[in-house]
Amino acid sequence: MKALLVSGLSTIGTGAGAMLALHARTGLDPMHTVISSYAFAPGGWLLPTSLTLFAVGGALTAEGLRRAGANGGVVVLVVAWAVSMFLIGAFPTDRPGVPLSLSGGIHRYAAFAAFLAMPAAGMLWARTRARYAVAVRVLSAIALGALLLVVIPYVVRMCGIPLADDEVPAGLTQRVVVVSELGVLALAGLSMLRALPQQAARTAAQQAVQRSQGGVSPILA
Repeated sequence: MKALLVSGLSTIGTGAGAMLALHARTGLDPMHTVISSYAFAPGGWLLPTSLTLFAVGGALTAEGLRRAGANGGVVVLVVAWAVSMFLIGAFPTDRPGVPLSLSGGIHRYAAFAAFLAMPAAGMLWARTRARYAVAVRVLSAIALGALLLVVIPYVVRMCGIPLADDEVPAGLTQRVVVVSELGVLALAGLSMLRALPQQAARTAAQQAVQRSQGGVSPILA
C-alpha cells in the first residue's frame, strides 16, 4: 500500500513539474490561454506527457487507496479521473477556428468528466472525517465553483452569442480547477499514507489478541 501511494504521489508530482516546464517554455498568457492550446506551442509534447503522468499517478493512488480501505466510491471516481486524464492526453484538442473533430470531442468531454469526477471524489472522501478532510472539502468546492465558470463561456457560445477567449479569463478558471483537483488527490493520498502506521498497529494488536485467544486451553475456556 505504501509503495503504491508513494509511487502515485511521486508520479503526479512529476506530471506537475512537466506542466510547469511547459508553461515556462511557451510564454503564453495563462490568464486567457486554455491548457489544451499549449499542445500547439513549442515544447507541446510536454502536455500529453504531463497528462499521462497524471493518469498513471491517479491509477496508482486509486489502487493504494483501495488497499488502504478507502471508500469504494472514492476509488471508482479517482479511477474515472485517471482514465479521463489519459484520454485528454491521447486525443488532442482542435486548433482554434477548426470545426470540432472526433479527437477534439473526446478531449473536451473527457476533460469535463475529469473536472467533475475529482471534486465528487473529494466531497465523498471528506465525509469520512479523515486527516485533511476540511482542506479536501474546501478544495473540492473551489474546483466545482471554478468548473462552473469554465462551462459558462461554452453555454454562452451555444446560445449563439460570440465570445472570444481573450474576453474571459478562461485560462485562469481552468487552472484553478486543475490545481484544486491535484490538491484533492494529493491530500487524500497523504492522509491514507500517514494513517498506515496506525492501521498497521491496530492490525498487529488484533492479530495478537486472536493468537492469544487461540492459545487458551479448552479446560480453562
